[in-house]
Amino acid sequence: MIEGQGFSVMGNWFIIHFTENPGMAFGIEFWGGYGKLFLSLFRIAASCAMGYYIYLLIKQKANTGLVLGISAILAGAVGNLIDSAFYGLIFNDSISGVATFLPNGGGYAPFLHGRVVDMLYFPIINTTYPQWFPFVGGQHFVFFSPIFNLADSAITTGVFYLLIFQRKILLGKQDVKKNDSAV
Repeated sequence: MIEGQGFSVMGNWFIIHFTENPGMAFGIEFWGGYGKLFLSLFRIAASCAMGYYIYLLIKQKANTGLVLGISAILAGAVGNLIDSAFYGLIFNDSISGVATFLPNGGGYAPFLHGRVVDMLYFPIINTTYPQWFPFVGGQHFVFFSPIFNLADSAITTGVFYLLIFQRKILLGKQDVKKNDSAV
């Protein structure tokens, strides 16, 4: 697919929309090429730290739910890291045409400088505010406009799971070592 191209999966509320995210969440970038390198190195360090923390939790026979929640976050972080590290090496740019796998001149970016592919788009409500609506009347409105990928979903699901179901452990009100089967 070409950057920005998409097709409907289920009506107008589930669309596969191909985009390449050059930065972090919502395409936020900082410090140019050095910022991308810093972000990639941070992802590596954070993934290693989470992996080691999961190892310690398993060794302590920690709560299964805590391990699963952190593992989901780690899986998403590693997925985005792999995309960022290798996508730019093995594909050429997809802005002017469909990207080629293993192009002759090499990819569009060096190691750790690639963009992350996002493709899931759920514009659940796509409408225009009524003219009488204060401040934004007549303006276009899309409810849930982010475009994301499965790795982003794993991170978000892991964070929400920890906040909702492992809140007591996160707040220190329950022993981390208590291994119950309730997930």
